[in-house]
Amino acid sequence: MKKSIIEYIDYIDKLLKKKNIDNIDEIISTHLIKISFYQHERFIHLIVTSLVAILLIISFLYTITVPTLGLILLTLMFILLIVPYIVHYYFLENNVQKLYIQYDELKKRATD
Repeated sequence: MKKSIIEYIDYIDKLLKKKNIDNIDEIISTHLIKISFYQHERFIHLIVTSLVAILLIISFLYTITVPTLGLILLTLMFILLIVPYIVHYYFLENNVQKLYIQYDELKKRATD
């Protein structure tokens, strides 16, 4: 997913550097579809990240109450799991925002 969104953003950036863009309406339509795909991906990752964060909090609170080796390992596992989820969600969020900016620029170029 990461490679896909980076390549697509680069592709649109190259198009926006051109003075004239052929078939801009088709590009805008495709861009909206890509935005909806990436929004869906972002939403799914938000749900998964939130669920892992909730499980981390529950396991942490339970570990404080009843500290056993198994619970400590479970809490550590959730800590190790939440970090890449947050990093990936942050990446998706920022790049979807870039897609919105690109869309605005494409719409502006279409009306000029």
